[in-house]
Order: sequence, then structure tokens, then C-alpha cells
Amino acid sequence: MSTVTLPRPKARRTWTYDEFAAESPETNLPTELWDGEIIMSAAPRPVHQRIAARTWKLLDEFVAARKLGEAFISPIDVVMSGRQAVQPDVVFVSTAKESIVQENCIRGVPDLLVEVISEGTWRRDRVDKKALYEQFGVAEYWIIDPDSRLIEIFTLTKGSYQSHARGVGVEKVGSKLLVGLKIRFDQLEA
Repeated sequence: MSTVTLPRPKARRTWTYDEFAAESPETNLPTELWDGEIIMSAAPRPVHQRIAARTWKLLDEFVAARKLGEAFISPIDVVMSGRQAVQPDVVFVSTAKESIVQENCIRGVPDLLVEVISEGTWRRDRVDKKALYEQFGVAEYWIIDPDSRLIEIFTLTKGSYQSHARGVGVEKVGSKLLVGLKIRFDQLEA
């Protein structure tokens, strides 16, 4: 899945999330707002969707059984600020932060975000989104790489992400935020 930036009109236009949401047409394409600039990506491939859906299902079952909060799957807008809105593949919002879940979007900083790397999104997921999520204080960030069969978990420590767990194939990784949640890549590709 490659990412493209829509051509700009001659006079540079930046958007707030509220302007974008009010004026944008309904689309099934992943659309994000970065520093007021609209960024669209191609629709994810089936393998990406399978892995995202299975990750969401495992996370949702875990948090629902323990009444820890709520898990969401993309497409869902996560509005980090007026000019920053992303659509992570999987989102977890704890009960302590449930007020950020609004009728049309999540407006605020979720507890945990997951991105599944697709063709053309390696830099965006590993560098750009990781830096953005770190800047806004997302407590835990997972990167899932289907090509490497790898799950990496990063946790926020003193304002910066530190590697918490890394597992390939059948190696289990555990969440620091959601104690007791363990996951293997092979569970996501079954």
C-alpha cells in the first residue's frame, strides 16, 4: 500500500480536522491529516487486513474480558491535534480515557496504537508515525511487519520510545501496558 500526497492548489491550503471532516467526501481510502496536509493511501491488501483484523480481535477479547477499555479497527480517525489526524490499523482506549471516544472520531491520545506495515508504508510506520505517536505521548506502539513475520512493541519511557519486546514467527511478545497479553505473529496469519 503506497502513500500519496494530493496535489496542492497554487495557494497552499492547510486544513484543520474539523474543516476536513466537514468538507471531505466519504471514501474507503485511508486518509490522514499531517500538519494540515491531506495524505491519502491506497486501500490495504487482503493480507494486511487479515493481520489487522486478527490483531484487533485478540486485543478486543483481552480488554473486553477484563473491562479495561475498548479496541477499534481502522478506518477510524484519531485526532491528535487540530491539524494531525491519523488512521492507525488498531487502537486501544482505556476506560480512564473513554471520554476521548466521540461520535465521529477519537479526539485525543489513545493508550495503544498498532500499525501493520504494507508495501510502501515502511518509512511512514517505522519513522514518521513512530515519531508522531511518541511526540503526542501514546504509551505503547506496536509495529507488525508481515514480510519479516515480526511484531515489535515500543513503550514510552521518559518521553521517548524504548524497545519493550520483539518476536518473530512463533516467539511470544508481551504488552507492558496490558499485563498478561501475549501474542505471536503466527496467530495473526492463521
